[in-house]
Amino acid sequence: MRYFFHIGYHGTKYSGWQKHAGVNSIQLVLETTLSKIFKHTVAIVGCGRTDAHVHASQFFFHVDLEHEWDFDLFFRLNKILPDDIALFDIIPMQGLPHARFDAVQRAYDYFIHTYKDPFLSGFSSLYPETNLDIDAMKRATTLLPLYDDYRAFCKMPDRIDHTICRVSSAGLFVDQSGDRLRFHISANRFLSKMIRIIVGRLLDIGRGDMSVDEFEHYLVSKQTPQIIIPAHPQGLYLSKVTYPYLDLAPRTNFSGMLF
Repeated sequence: MRYFFHIGYHGTKYSGWQKHAGVNSIQLVLETTLSKIFKHTVAIVGCGRTDAHVHASQFFFHVDLEHEWDFDLFFRLNKILPDDIALFDIIPMQGLPHARFDAVQRAYDYFIHTYKDPFLSGFSSLYPETNLDIDAMKRATTLLPLYDDYRAFCKMPDRIDHTICRVSSAGLFVDQSGDRLRFHISANRFLSKMIRIIVGRLLDIGRGDMSVDEFEHYLVSKQTPQIIIPAHPQGLYLSKVTYPYLDLAPRTNFSGMLF
């Protein structure tokens, strides 16, 4: 039978979701732990890939298990997993739904703080900026749902079939002090490092190094800049994954601390 596992993780100590030889990953930890519990090799399929040091407040993976267990798997798995990976739900599924290919929308949040704070380190990205032009950054953000080709915001666009992404919402939010920012975006799919590249461009706009018109020119022309510098990974969270048959609210409300 196929099961969906609803999890969250803090990615600072990991090379990302996907398993690679010689590095520690979220997938490796989960497969190793499940194989230890069931005493046979267990392979899992995640809902996507997160880069090294990127987090997920909501993530799903599926696994096929021939026999139903006769113990408290939820308790046992959470007990063995490290503190930076948490299991929220185990959901039995009818048929063979796919955790990655069936997802119709994913949402991400990117958090920035503009002052050094040891309590935010690793959870939010530090950019010690002063006098960011927030209004210009917000104007650029409102352009994102108007375009659907994000070739200009992809690190290596020639390595993939296409660069079409249908952004359904995008917003930039600032706290009352102006010291913390949250960028939110949702779409049917995302390109490699696309969100971090967009955030990097928004920061360029905030500093005055790029105009909103220039930002829109990249969306219109689809030209990939010669130099692309993505924003830091530690501020990025996969925060919501939606399926036609499964739409769960995120279990953890981490944003109160970050924003």
